[in-house]
Amino acid sequence: MQKFPMTAQGLQRLEEELRRLKDKERPEIIRAIAEARSHGDLSENAEYDAARDRQSFTEGRILELEQIISSAQVIDPSTLSGNSVKFGAKVLLVDEETDKEMTYQIVGVHEADIKQGLLSISSPLAKALIGKEKGSTVSVPAPGGDRSYEILDITYGA
Repeated sequence: MQKFPMTAQGLQRLEEELRRLKDKERPEIIRAIAEARSHGDLSENAEYDAARDRQSFTEGRILELEQIISSAQVIDPSTLSGNSVKFGAKVLLVDEETDKEMTYQIVGVHEADIKQGLLSISSPLAKALIGKEKGSTVSVPAPGGDRSYEILDITYGA
């Protein structure tokens, strides 16, 4: 079975989503289906169809989350150290073209959220950063041409 590396916070977010789907969404959907059934003819009942679609999506997501959670390999970034970028590292970068600074933490595929600064380990930028040290420059292919970033700092832990 494939293991999915992730942080404890990422695992916790997935477990919270799973609990919400099972404890809140699933009962709401069951009530919506029962309500729609009470309206009679199911062949032309849009509410019933919508509730069944929602049920199908929710049950699929529950199965997906259970599989991911059972295959999670939690890595605690605070136990890591060193001078090079690894999983869990928070990396301060500067875009060499715009001088814009940004900080990303390299996390597992299932916990990535670029708006929160959580960069998937499988992304082109993370792949370019892995193994590099502070002061290094990395080049990443982008739609508008290659982008270059300089690594200003690497931290592990909180």
